[in-house]
Amino acid sequence: MKGGSMACYNSYAHQWHPAFFASWQIEFQEESGELTFKNEHMIGTKPKQIDVLVIKKSVNKTIKKNIGRIFRMHNIIEYKSPEDYLSIDDFYKCYGYVCFYKSDGNKQNEINISEITLTLVSSGFPRNLVKHLKQVRGWKVEKIERGIYYVSGNIFPIQIINTKKLSKEKNLWLKSLNLHLESKDMVNSLIQEYDEHKDEKLYNSAMDIIVKNNIRIFKEVNENMLCAALEDLIKERLEREVKIALDEAVSKAVNKEVNIAVDKAVSQTTDNILNALEEIHNQIPISEIRKKYHLSEAEWIRMEKLALY
Repeated sequence: MKGGSMACYNSYAHQWHPAFFASWQIEFQEESGELTFKNEHMIGTKPKQIDVLVIKKSVNKTIKKNIGRIFRMHNIIEYKSPEDYLSIDDFYKCYGYVCFYKSDGNKQNEINISEITLTLVSSGFPRNLVKHLKQVRGWKVEKIERGIYYVSGNIFPIQIINTKKLSKEKNLWLKSLNLHLESKDMVNSLIQEYDEHKDEKLYNSAMDIIVKNNIRIFKEVNENMLCAALEDLIKERLEREVKIALDEAVSKAVNKEVNIAVDKAVSQTTDNILNALEEIHNQIPISEIRKKYHLSEAEWIRMEKLALY
């Protein structure tokens, strides 16, 4: 894809990333107090962007969540949207991110390479990449559980997550970041869980993109529940847009009133100056002129000088 098509694709694909970042945090909600999540983390003075960076708050804390058991202190996450795929070159780019991140400390060897992990997330299984890792790198790729594969043989831990194959019970939100949801049970679970958390931004962000790309099955499951979910999402978006529009309108109105007031003040000041000068020439008593125009002594002295010209 080139030119406008590529720009359009990048714009559309980018919509999935906020939903992924939200879903990733939802998956770790029970242990969120142990982790810090950073979206689109920049490395170095000439930034290279990591999709998600997860930092453990305690080096001794073991993460129990299935997609986080591999975690060490610093955990780099690369996400590919459902329209994209995980290629061999993507792997080496992310491998480079790990190396850049390791070297980006404030002092020598501040970040230990053994305390970094790499997680590669894709909706499809990256067969060519896995074949490359096995045959070219000589590494072992082992399925740990549904949708989760550990790569061993490298200096730091690597895992590959195939979101389509994840467990609905364990990873509902990551699994649902899909263009073609087929399980009505899963849609029911999504709507039910969303309804319990509809005031939380993470759930709104994730549900927004899931519903947009799977409207048909949501309607089939329960149109009333879909309408309620959509109503909440639309309401929040409208409120946000109205606030932005209102802020802009208020700002314009304030600026307009300020400009009018300034113009009026300048005009009034000009009139006062001309009137005062005219009255000086008409030999009106000084005390009366000063009193009428509330002039200070310094202002009056300047006025007298102007009157001499």
